Amino acid sequence: MKTLIKSLALALSIGFLTSVASFSEAKPIGHPSVVASYKSGIYTSIGGNVNIALDKQTGGVVEIQLKNTEGKVLYNQHVGKKETKSRTRLNVNELPDGVYTVEITNGVETTTHNVTISTPQPQTPTRLVALN
Repeated sequence: MKTLIKSLALALSIGFLTSVASFSEAKPIGHPSVVASYKSGIYTSIGGNVNIALDKQTGGVVEIQLKNTEGKVLYNQHVGKKETKSRTRLNVNELPDGVYTVEITNGVETTTHNVTISTPQPQTPTRLVALN
């Protein structure tokens, strides 16, 4: 009789746990529960700065990163849930010439912009001197 009660209790508890697990909401790992949509713009200035403008909805976070060609993060900015705007000016004068990537992501969508930094080589003036 005791084994019958133990078996019945075990079967009921397994059935209860199975039903609770099937009703629970599955969230994908690594994805935020609230995603903020955003619009971004990137432009350069004469002074050697990269300007990043970001407008977003409240409720989700957005990350702004500047990476080099090896994928090393040189700059990272976290735009919080309650923020709706971000204006960032990056001084890239000290960075070596090359191609860099600005990545803006809300955890689901990622926008990438390539930034090429190059120093113009000085040109020697050519001059022709002639005698008559």
